[in-house]
Amino acid sequence: MSLPEIDTLLFFFINSGLQNSLLDIFMPFITDRSYVFYAPFFIYFLFRNRNRALTVLVIALAAILLGDWLSHELKHVFERMRPCNALDQVRLLKGCGRSFSMPSNHAVNAFAFATPFLVLFRGRLRFAFLIIAMLVAASRVYVGVHYPSDVIVGGLLGSIIALSVIALYRWSSVEFGKRPYETVMYLSLLAISLFRIYYILHGPLDLSPDEAHYWEWSRRPDLSYYSKGPMIAYLIFIGTKIFGDQVLGIRIMAVIFSLLSSFFLYQLGKRLYDERAGVFSALLLQVIPLFSAFGVIFTIDSPFVFFWASSLYLFWKAIEDPPSPLTKGEDVRTTSSWWILLGLSVGLGLLTKYTMALFYVCAFLFLVLAAEKRRVLLSGGPYIAFVISLLVFSPVLIWNAKHDWVTLRHTAGQAHLSEGFQISPESLIEFLGSQFGVITPLLLVFMAVALWQGRKTSAGKFLIWFSVPVIGFFLLKSVQGKVQANWALPGYIAGVAAFSSYYVRKKGSLRNGKKALLNFSIALALIVTTLAHYPSVLDLPVNVDPSARLTGWKELGREVTGIYEEMSAEHPVFIFSDRYQISSELAFYVKGHPVTYCVNLGRRMNQYDLWPGFGERTGHNAIFVGSGDAEIPEKVASAFGKVEKRVFTAYTKKRAKIRDYSLFLCYDFKGLPEEKPGRF
Repeated sequence: MSLPEIDTLLFFFINSGLQNSLLDIFMPFITDRSYVFYAPFFIYFLFRNRNRALTVLVIALAAILLGDWLSHELKHVFERMRPCNALDQVRLLKGCGRSFSMPSNHAVNAFAFATPFLVLFRGRLRFAFLIIAMLVAASRVYVGVHYPSDVIVGGLLGSIIALSVIALYRWSSVEFGKRPYETVMYLSLLAISLFRIYYILHGPLDLSPDEAHYWEWSRRPDLSYYSKGPMIAYLIFIGTKIFGDQVLGIRIMAVIFSLLSSFFLYQLGKRLYDERAGVFSALLLQVIPLFSAFGVIFTIDSPFVFFWASSLYLFWKAIEDPPSPLTKGEDVRTTSSWWILLGLSVGLGLLTKYTMALFYVCAFLFLVLAAEKRRVLLSGGPYIAFVISLLVFSPVLIWNAKHDWVTLRHTAGQAHLSEGFQISPESLIEFLGSQFGVITPLLLVFMAVALWQGRKTSAGKFLIWFSVPVIGFFLLKSVQGKVQANWALPGYIAGVAAFSSYYVRKKGSLRNGKKALLNFSIALALIVTTLAHYPSVLDLPVNVDPSARLTGWKELGREVTGIYEEMSAEHPVFIFSDRYQISSELAFYVKGHPVTYCVNLGRRMNQYDLWPGFGERTGHNAIFVGSGDAEIPEKVASAFGKVEKRVFTAYTKKRAKIRDYSLFLCYDFKGLPEEKPGRF
């Protein structure tokens, strides 16, 4: 007899063989209201030792939260149907539900709650928690909604998770006595990272168009790409190889790099000031809306923040106590290793985002203008770092040399160089407003105050020269043309360290009013960040909701999937659009991740123009997707024998209209002359 057969046999024995009128009342009750049975025993322990009971309760609740989440994820891994949906003659005493069966969430939660009381208390009464958990697990089989193996696996999973949380509690208790600030930081970063993974899996945001486009890059590894270096594609390639071509596979690197960014900012703050400033820097980075967003959404800024922060730390380590040009021995070798690591970090940063080049400018200005550090320029360290960074960056140069330097052309277009010098008050005001929005007004002002007050110290000068030139550059650039809100991002990394030092040193000596304002600046940033994760709370109109561009794509993918499968049953079909955003989102959200195309009808160049087109698809059918309720471009229509139009509207969960899409079902492709892009 096989294990599934034994499992089914045991299920019917418990579900039907043990049936009696008393259990028919008791089992449904305990499956829904187990807390009624736990409460008296918890109250008993609460009166015996209140502090310990409350501590154990917190541990148990943390285990339940973690266990309930993980069991939901495992259900979608096993995809086992509930017995009440799969078997005949099941005595069903509760609603069957549509979720999968393995493991039982009730069993997971019951054992996750009971195990901490069983392990952390003494006395016979603690076994009552175990007995109740076992009855809850058995009730799920008796009422007909789970197999015995579901509750056994659930009980083991809940117990293992609870034991892990207990081990973490014991470790942190010991470490807190030795390193209180550092322990709080690591536990906080762990909690934030776990929440972000949960949010990525269950949050309201689809992949952004840029994320989907970078994922397209990762499917075609290369030395570089049209608008950016290759780092983002390589990281997504790694993530999707581990977790598959799903949202978590793409965004897991955002969680990892945000965590690592905080670690290096902690090390920097600790070196510049003290441990408290380092810890506060690490945690503040997670609170500010601009940086918090890149802990979930994986664009080039996620790893860029990390490489800038790590480069700041390595640069400070390299110049902290530099040897003189004539020094020999171990100190020279040790110091040289920091310059080598710095060169690698800057080079990898350049592979991520070309704004990393501003690090050279900031470092040079600091070494020239900070008299006490000027002698570093006489050593070979900075030049070693510079050469290594260029070697790391060389794949981008090699790729561009083979592709007519399209990245330079694109960057020049982004910088509006062809427009010449002009004054645009609107773009200046827009940039200033965006900075107040992504940093929050009070925090931005206090950052400026902190940088100014630290201007006379070596650490303060260091942070100023890695902040003011960057922000100042983009401020001046905004006078000439549009500057995106995130472009000045690296300048605020040093600002976070400066503000953190100011906060931990000045808070105790400030008047109550200013102290309250200082605390409120952090609270405001936290509130904005929290609301940004759940924008539906504000119920903003779609046209002013910045998260709207990250919604509706999954629904569009489902709609196009249905059409694609229907058309593919009769003839080969390809999918294309005239916008890279739509083409990329469809490549990800259409079932099977088909190859998609982006036709050039006079738009600016993008990466799709460097990949093979659909010119050889003559005779095939196609789906052309455009934005808005619009007519198909004449050039596209003339390339097919027949075209049918459908309009799809994406809505929010509250049925607010997000946007329209025009779906054109195109038949008998005759060929379409390729149009070379005229704009970069």
